[in-house]
Amino acid sequence: MNIAVVGYGFIGQTHASNILKIPDLRLVALVDRNPEITPDKESAGNFTTGTVSQESLEAVHVYTQLDECFSKERLDACVIAVHTDLHFEMARMSLEAGVSVFLEKPFALEMLRCEQLIDLAARKNLLLMVGHVVRFMPAYKILKGWIDNRDFGDLKFLSLSRFSGLPAWGQWKEKKQQFGSTGGALFDLVIHDIDFARWVLGDPGTISSVCLPGKLSKHDYVNATWNYNTGLVVKIEGGNIFHSAFPFQAGYTARFEQASVLYTSNNPNIQVAMDAETLNIPAGDANEGFTEELDYFTWCLRSHQYPDRCTPESAMKTIELCYKHSY
Repeated sequence: MNIAVVGYGFIGQTHASNILKIPDLRLVALVDRNPEITPDKESAGNFTTGTVSQESLEAVHVYTQLDECFSKERLDACVIAVHTDLHFEMARMSLEAGVSVFLEKPFALEMLRCEQLIDLAARKNLLLMVGHVVRFMPAYKILKGWIDNRDFGDLKFLSLSRFSGLPAWGQWKEKKQQFGSTGGALFDLVIHDIDFARWVLGDPGTISSVCLPGKLSKHDYVNATWNYNTGLVVKIEGGNIFHSAFPFQAGYTARFEQASVLYTSNNPNIQVAMDAETLNIPAGDANEGFTEELDYFTWCLRSHQYPDRCTPESAMKTIELCYKHSY
C-alpha cells in the first residue's frame, strides 16, 4: 500500500522510519514546505527515535504542496505530522481526495472540527486514526495489563508525569510568535497521559487543575488531580516551561493493593515493590510504540477494520477532557 508522510519534521521523520520497517507499506512521497529533504532533516526532538537513510529516500518523491502530491501519486493513506493548527485542513484535504489518514495527536483543537473529520471519513468509507502512541508503548501496555487483570489487586493511586524543555526545533520557533496556536503543552505533551488515563480508567468524577503559562500557551504546565467515585485518585503533571536543553522524561507511579510500581523513561526496568522484595520488569523500548501504532493502522487499512484500539471518537473525547483542565 502506498503511503505519504505530510510534514517531515521530527515526528514526520519518525513515522517515515517506521513506515520503511513495515512490509505492507511503501513510502512513495514526502510533503514538506522545504523541498530539501535529507535523512537527518529536523532530527532534533524530545528524544531519539531512529534515522532514515539516504538510500531509502532515493525513490521517494518530494512535494511542497499536498494537492500536487494527490494529483501525481496513487495513495492508499497518508501520515499527517504537521503542526496542530494545520491538522484539520490537511486531514480534510486528504479525506476529500479519497485517502485514508493517520493523524498525529492532538486530533484538532476545536471539537466541531474533530466531528467534521469523523463524519467525512465515514461518508467516504475511509480509515481515520489519531496517533496516541502511549497506548502502544510497552511500559504503558504492561501497566494497563496489571490494572485490567488486577495482578496486584485494585489500583488505589496513579501518578503520570511528562516533562520536556521548550521545543526549539523546526516550526516550533515560529509558533512562539503565535501564542496558543499549538495548544501548548496541555494539548501537545500532557495530552499523552490524559489520553492514557482516560483510555484505561474512564472519565473521572471530578478534576481539579492548576495551569501555568509559558512561551507557547496559557497552559504550558499542568498539575491535575482526578477523583473517581470508587475512591481512586489519579495525578497528572507535566509541561514544557523549562529551558530547551532540559532533558525529556516521562513515567508513572502506581499504588496497588499488593504492590507499588515505579517507571521512568530513564530506567530500562519497571520496579515493582512489595513489602519484602522488589522486582525489575523490563520496560521495553518506548520507540516500539511508534512502530506498533503504524503497524496497527496498516492492519486496519488492509483488513478494512475500524481502529478499535484508537478510535477517532476516543481521540475527540480526549480533546474534550483536555479542556476541562484549563477552562
